[in-house]
Amino acid sequence: MNFDIVVIGSGPGGYVAAIRASQLGFKVAVVERAEIGGICLNWGCIPTKSLLKSAQVWEYIAHANEYGITVNGAEADFEKIIQRSRNVAEQMSKGIQFLFKKNNIQIIQGTAKLVSNSSVQVADAENNLQEITAKHIILATGARSKQLPNLQQDGQYIIGYRQALTLPKLPQSMIVVGSGAIGTELAYFYNAMGTKVLIVEFLPNIVPTEDEEVSKQLARSLKKNKIEIMTSASVEKVDIIEGQCLVTIKTKKGEEQHKADIVLSAVGITPNIENIGLEELGIIVENGKIKVDEYYNTNIKGVYAIGDIVHGPALAHVASAEAICCVENIAGHHTQKVNYNNIPGAIYTTPEVASVGLTEKKATELGYELKIGKFPFTASGKATAAGNRDGFVKLIFNAQNGELLGAHLIGLNVTEMIAELVVAKTLETTAQEIIKSIHPHPTMAEAIMEAAAAAYQEAIHI
Repeated sequence: MNFDIVVIGSGPGGYVAAIRASQLGFKVAVVERAEIGGICLNWGCIPTKSLLKSAQVWEYIAHANEYGITVNGAEADFEKIIQRSRNVAEQMSKGIQFLFKKNNIQIIQGTAKLVSNSSVQVADAENNLQEITAKHIILATGARSKQLPNLQQDGQYIIGYRQALTLPKLPQSMIVVGSGAIGTELAYFYNAMGTKVLIVEFLPNIVPTEDEEVSKQLARSLKKNKIEIMTSASVEKVDIIEGQCLVTIKTKKGEEQHKADIVLSAVGITPNIENIGLEELGIIVENGKIKVDEYYNTNIKGVYAIGDIVHGPALAHVASAEAICCVENIAGHHTQKVNYNNIPGAIYTTPEVASVGLTEKKATELGYELKIGKFPFTASGKATAAGNRDGFVKLIFNAQNGELLGAHLIGLNVTEMIAELVVAKTLETTAQEIIKSIHPHPTMAEAIMEAAAAAYQEAIHI
């Protein structure tokens, strides 16, 4: 049981690290205490997208008349929708197991703990212990739903995202606490299925890390679908009375109470760094996350950390990028460091939200002179034909040299459009280069060209 690299955790950080290490000729093992693929594949990104697709199909059926189609007798089977999402997750997990086999990566099932900078103790389900050794150990243990003192999850009335993906029946009412990606996506899903939903957000805007104009547009779109939203508000306590949640919410006007069948806590995540041997080895932890350098070395030689347990955006694609950077550096390659100023974000509500780079507020605070271009999807032929014109593309340029500083999109399928702008930022593309790059018509993506043109008063269609 001696390896070149042992990876602890098999999520989008861990499995990518393992596969890239194998490609580079290392002998690799992965230790996983739960499902192969980690939270993202099994309890996050993938099953959530399955649920959202079912909601989207259901909404299309509900609005079929608007497309000239009559549908009679359609029913949404909540149990089958949930089961489909579990089947999708299982299928993807099996895909990772296939990749492990293809790349000769050994899977060791159990809970890992560091013994030294070159050895790991693994306890299986029966608490049988084995020790494995490695020249390099990569920690990729991920995170879990954050517990708040006044919002303790019991798995029945007050739940986290895992329970939200497998509820046995559709609740009549739900209060979602927190309006980041997890909160808004699940709020949209349950609302589409017929649940009465209230979102409670502590900050002044929902999806508070997004550009303010995007936040306000998403709020309008969600409210149009009868989702209630309370901002600058906090849940003070939840009392369970006769099988219902009585939720006390503090607002600027004072306290008020709301009833719901379920309270979903979506207030963030907590890194899984307990009981893995950090203290025993003296690995430095700062503000609840492991301290690493730009190549993900901890302060202990031979031990590395990536993903949600280190500082940076807690996103699957970030963990994967960190994994590749970390492993290629171990292999002695001259590898490009992860550019944290060019990380795309995506939220899969309807309308979708996607962004990269600086918000208008942040760019202004940094002292940039700006040129800003917006193109509304109300002016898009493709969006009009598709029957969903909510949203816009907003591009932020440095007025001095035309450099793209930030891009903020809200609308149909914009999560598929953001990659163009990530590449554009990587290549230091200017506004004029985007304007002169011919985009196909009719597409949603041509709104990017139009928004760039709008920043320079050259837009044709607005």
